[in-house]
Amino acid sequence: MSNSTSQAADRCLGIALIVLAAFCAAHALSLHVPFSYDPVGPKAFPLGLSILLGLLSLVLIFRPGLNGHWPDGRLALKLCAVLALLLAYALLFPRLGYAASSCIVITLLARLFSASWRQAIITGVLMALGSYWLFTQGLDITLPSGTWLS
Repeated sequence: MSNSTSQAADRCLGIALIVLAAFCAAHALSLHVPFSYDPVGPKAFPLGLSILLGLLSLVLIFRPGLNGHWPDGRLALKLCAVLALLLAYALLFPRLGYAASSCIVITLLARLFSASWRQAIITGVLMALGSYWLFTQGLDITLPSGTWLS
């Protein structure tokens, strides 16, 4: 693979990540809450991540690496499947709640990366319950339980 081809892959990724950073920043700026329980508000974290992602994307565009490569067909298919699962997660999250939707998506992601069904289910259940416990007990953050329980 030539250097120009590998640099083009990094630059395309950089441009895609800048678009993603701009999308996330626009949505972060549109967050409005009727009251704020902390002085920073809910915009700070996604806006900070968007700025960081945008800056790192500029590095990919202006200083691309020499070992970048385009994914082969099989890897590209897996990446598209991961993207589809993350979109499904976003759609399932308000309906099924955090624990159930996380368990389903983590199980399917584990299966996508060659885990057996047993390993995938155990991983999905443990990661969903562990992260739920961490958010609710450790960080005192309330997570949605979904509309299917109400």
